[in-house]
Formats: sequence, structure tokens, C-alpha cells
Amino acid sequence: MPTDLERRRAIDTAASMYLAEEPLDMSLLAERLGVGRATLYRWVGNRDELLGTVLAEATERTYRKAMSQASGQGPEYILDVFGRVMRSVESSTELRALTKREPMVFIKLAMMPGSIESISASITAEILQIQVDAGLLTITLSPQVLGEALVRICDVHLYAPLLGREKAEIETALDLIALLLGVTRNQ
Repeated sequence: MPTDLERRRAIDTAASMYLAEEPLDMSLLAERLGVGRATLYRWVGNRDELLGTVLAEATERTYRKAMSQASGQGPEYILDVFGRVMRSVESSTELRALTKREPMVFIKLAMMPGSIESISASITAEILQIQVDAGLLTITLSPQVLGEALVRICDVHLYAPLLGREKAEIETALDLIALLLGVTRNQ
């Protein structure tokens, strides 16, 4: 069983490879860590699991940064957070390199149930609950269910180029989020 420090070191090294726009090669990663491949797999799971962890952590950082920079209250705040997150993701050169190199792996990791969707939905539910608790938002679904729906809407529109569209459809996603929050969006 790996220690938390060993697992963290492997994830951090994989993250540095991702940020350098390098392919995540498990043999190279094991070599950089000074361990065998079998040990690395025991520490972090398979390549897709590790890449999912790296991307989920990046997703959380992106949401937290957007939350700290967003303005407004209630629906306006939520729309600002989502707009910031989607624009940040769209402009990420590291993510662009990954999606160009491995589009199907990325689609599987980002758009199917897993760590990336889970953290996105969890943070969205947190944002919704905070706004509801502050009396700034009224919703008819649970924050978790609405959060999952909002994340899926964003994914489909943000990753539209991977699904055959010409470009990301961020404005459409924001319009749909506004509709589900019961407001009209000022563009």
C-alpha cells in the first residue's frame, strides 16, 4: 500500500508532465520517480485513472479560482463562475494539447462519470447551496441534481469541437444555465 506522500509525488510528477504538454507515459513517469511500473500502478492505478486525477485536481483549482474572482449574487454569480471556468478551460494550452493528442481518452475522462465530472458537480452543488442558504437563489431541484445537469450542459457545449462542432459554444451553455436558474441573461 502506497503512502500518501508516494501517491502525491506520483500525481504531482504526472501533473508537471501534463503542464509541460508532454504525453503521460507511465514508463517514463515510473523512471522519473525511481520506481518500477508495477509499483507506480499500485500507487495511482492505471494511466486513465491517473490522468483523470490530474485533470480533476486541475478542474477543482479552476473552479476555486473562478469562485474567488466572480462577482454578483445568486444567478449572476453562478453565471459568472461558469463563464470564467469555461473560458479558462477553452484557453488552456495544456488541455488543447491533450485533446489534440488523445481526443477519445479526454472525452471518456471528461464527459463520462468519473473524477472530473464528480468534482465539477460537487463544487457546483456547493455553489448552488451557498446561494440558496444566503437567500439569493431559489431552485426546484436538489443542488446535487441541478449541479450535475449544469455540468453536463457545460461539457457538451464547451467540448463541442471534440463532438464535431466548429468551436466551443460557451454563450449557448450560459444561456441554458440562466434558463435553468430562472433568469434572463444580460450579454
